[in-house]
Amino acid sequence: MSLPILVAGGGIGGLAAALGLARQGFAVTVLEKAAAMGEVGAGIQLGPNAFHAFDWLGIGETARAMAIHIDRLRLMDAMTAAEICHIDLGEAFRARFGAPYAVIHRGDLHGVFLQGCRGSDRITLRTSAEVVGYEQDASGVIATLATGEKLRGRALIGADGLWSKVRRQLVGDGPPRVSGHTTYRSVIPTERMPETLRWNAATLWAGPKCHIVHYPLQGWKAFNLVVTCHNDAAAPVAGKPVPAEEVLAGFGHVHPLARSIIHQGSDWKLWVLCDRDPVENWVEDRVALLGDAAHPTLQYLAQGACMAMEDAVCLAQTLAAHQGEVAPALAAYQAARLLRTARVQLQSRAVGDHVYHPAGAHAALRNSIMAAKTQAEWQDTLAWLYAGPKETTR
Repeated sequence: MSLPILVAGGGIGGLAAALGLARQGFAVTVLEKAAAMGEVGAGIQLGPNAFHAFDWLGIGETARAMAIHIDRLRLMDAMTAAEICHIDLGEAFRARFGAPYAVIHRGDLHGVFLQGCRGSDRITLRTSAEVVGYEQDASGVIATLATGEKLRGRALIGADGLWSKVRRQLVGDGPPRVSGHTTYRSVIPTERMPETLRWNAATLWAGPKCHIVHYPLQGWKAFNLVVTCHNDAAAPVAGKPVPAEEVLAGFGHVHPLARSIIHQGSDWKLWVLCDRDPVENWVEDRVALLGDAAHPTLQYLAQGACMAMEDAVCLAQTLAAHQGEVAPALAAYQAARLLRTARVQLQSRAVGDHVYHPAGAHAALRNSIMAAKTQAEWQDTLAWLYAGPKETTR
């Protein structure tokens, strides 16, 4: 019996990798450090490139049925409450990119992958199994768990997130970069969202050193609220409960209509945003990184999970194309993914600074440039991202 491919991490990226590898005939063991399989967070945006990955992984219909297919991406001026521009996500957009744009609860999406993995006889799921290191030789990899247990596999895929232990050994580039931006998240019942703002859109209110995002979730039962400000936070924080007064403190300068959205939130939790600089190598012979372990990005292009799913598809395809020859397959996987993911990392930073958060003349210039674009021009601008890895910007 051949050795399984070991996947460190049971989040969206790790489960997508397991599902893709299993569909190509590989045995996979997923090693998740938590005591139960689950996903922390609320809403997530899914560009057309995510749906191409879903389709290849065999879960496209399930994902489409569970997601809310929004009509627009709306950019609002948080200082004036006027619309700057919007991107129509209707028939022309879907025809151009071959798939919709949608939003979904992160837990629901994780559940789709988890159901798919549990339905495969090639996938073994283990919890309370944190990978803390590895050794490798010509015939395989030995993963060491936090318990001291050692597991042998034909390859190890580090899908263990921003604080990846596999990355720590493979790349050794220290802790993540702290952006100084703090995000607060809440989910509210739809009836608490101001009726005039219950848009079937992913809406972003852009203001000086801050922005507000909202969109419907779970069959319009709730709205996802995400608000972000520059407060020069110096240390990483994840999921810390905070009072509403702390959230509002960063938004006293914006229009009352924009601020009124924050007043509807409750049970707020705080994250200090972190990413890393792109690196040129996240593969070492039989060990590779995937998703946030390889190329963690800020949220400003809404592409973190999408990139992990693209990684998963590419990984499975390259291993199959190389007939299970691990080292050359992983080298090909990295070569295929490196520049695209680096571009997402760097452009996510740029969007935060130059589109979402400027003030004064910088903001006025943004408004003028973005308002002048036609829908066809917006599609051309976004082609490199939403059409997937094969199409480049025109």
